[in-house]
Amino acid sequence: MRSTGAIVILVIVLVVGFVGCSGCGTYNSLVSADEVVNAQWANVESQYQRRADLIPNLVNTVQGAADFESNTLQAVTEARTRAVNVTLSAEDLDNPEALQRFQEAQSQLGAATGALINAVREDYPELGATDAFRDLQVQLEGTENRIATERRRYNEVASGFNRTVRSFPTMLWAGLFGFDRRALFEAEAGAEQAPTVDFDS
Repeated sequence: MRSTGAIVILVIVLVVGFVGCSGCGTYNSLVSADEVVNAQWANVESQYQRRADLIPNLVNTVQGAADFESNTLQAVTEARTRAVNVTLSAEDLDNPEALQRFQEAQSQLGAATGALINAVREDYPELGATDAFRDLQVQLEGTENRIATERRRYNEVASGFNRTVRSFPTMLWAGLFGFDRRALFEAEAGAEQAPTVDFDS
């Protein structure tokens, strides 16, 4: 009788020890994956910040043309202000609505900046030909490429994290420890439609 009780206790201790070790290992792997997502998000933010830092230089360069449309410059300045004020911390990455608001503010800044560059090219070719403007334009184009690359990388690591969080039995520990799926960047509305090319205008 005594040996049966000791065996039962030993089995219970072994099962609890195994579950505890499994939980610790799973928790540690989830923390590591979470930190990879957070680090990649910091890379995305860094590139958006780089773009926001370049915008005032672009506006100041264009402002040098005294008769440049103030509405276009004001639109860029306001879009930059909105984009800088819509922040998204790593803790908010499990909220798709917050990521959508962030993405919309950044898209509006990109559109306003693009409109400014196009206006300079079309209406002020002498300004567009200056070294300062060309250099800023090249830096902004490079930054847009870096943003796209970092967003793609973020989506890759966040998708990997999401797969881990949704896999059995990890999903049990993830729910217990509060690890949620991360929101992903999505294409902007209308991006699936090919642009219209009109050679008659």
